[in-house]
Amino acid sequence: MRHRVILFDLDGTLIDSGPIIMASMRHASVTVLGREPDEEAVRAAIGGQGLVSQMRDLDPDRVDELIDVYRAHNEPLHATLETFDGVEHLLRELVGRGHQLGIVTAKRRSTVHLAFDRFPFLPELTDVLVGSDDTERHKPDPDPVFEALHRLGATPEEAVYVGDSPFDIQAGNAAGTYTIAVGWGGIHPDERLLAAEPDALVQHPGEILTLV
Repeated sequence: MRHRVILFDLDGTLIDSGPIIMASMRHASVTVLGREPDEEAVRAAIGGQGLVSQMRDLDPDRVDELIDVYRAHNEPLHATLETFDGVEHLLRELVGRGHQLGIVTAKRRSTVHLAFDRFPFLPELTDVLVGSDDTERHKPDPDPVFEALHRLGATPEEAVYVGDSPFDIQAGNAAGTYTIAVGWGGIHPDERLLAAEPDALVQHPGEILTLV
């Protein structure tokens, strides 16, 4: 076993949440600001510093209102979420091989639990959850990754961080873990992921089994 700990991002990595994030960002911008957001700019920021930062980019004077409208629209949509094909099998196979698993995400813990309610295998198979409310600094800063490693009693050399955004790869690289970028998230193009210099880029969950 090369790496006993495998940490995963959530949005765009384990769950196919890109469409509901984009729909809710558009809803918030149109409702509060009366204009369509710059879709490319919104996509480029997903997975990074979190919702407050994203709303500040839309309008720094109306952040709280934008967040409230976004959450009111977004949280019910979690009932429509799906996981990516092969994700549950991947997690079960990793646990069966003796790996410890964790989730490190820019979501608040309360929002993560909406996904956990829909997909009970996620909390069943993961040993640690680090959300945006668990650290003061957020991806691409390595602190969320360090927090997960601390809770698992693991060193960076023992760990992998898997994610669909350049912020995930930057955080994992800064923490000193092995990093795997996933190309199935539908949010960030492969060229943006490769620019962050992951150790590997994969296009199907099963490929991860050959790398860890």
